[in-house]
Order: sequence, then C-alpha cells, then structure tokens
Amino acid sequence: MTQNDFVTKPEPAALASEISCLKALVTLMLKSIGQADAGKVILKMEKQIAELDDAREAAVYNETIAQIKQAFRR
Repeated sequence: MTQNDFVTKPEPAALASEISCLKALVTLMLKSIGQADAGKVILKMEKQIAELDDAREAAVYNETIAQIKQAFRR
C-alpha cells in the first residue's frame, strides 16, 4: 500500500463523502463475511475503542460503529 496515493480533497464536503463511502464499504464487507465473523470484527473494534485514551476520539469511533451496525442489520 505504500505505492498507492489516495488523494483527498481538503474540502469538508469531499471528506464527508469519502467517509460515507468507506462506511458503506465496511458494511458491505462485513455482510459478505457472514454474521458470526462480522460480529467478531465488531466486538474486537469495540474493545479497541474502549482502550483509547482520547474520549473524544472514542466517541467518534463509537458513533461510526453504531452507524455501521445499524446499516448491517438492514
């Protein structure tokens, strides 16, 4: 991955669109690996979030995981 250059525009709207795309991609990937394995991935991510020192960052991560879980259940 060191050879790839993923250029992102500095505008907040462009960043928000890219993040939404990545959330959708993660959700589809989780759906493709199956419910049991996807659940394990979510649980591991939630454990890592609990270990974060920055409460603000942890809150953002928790919200992101909640959005992905909600989309996964649809």
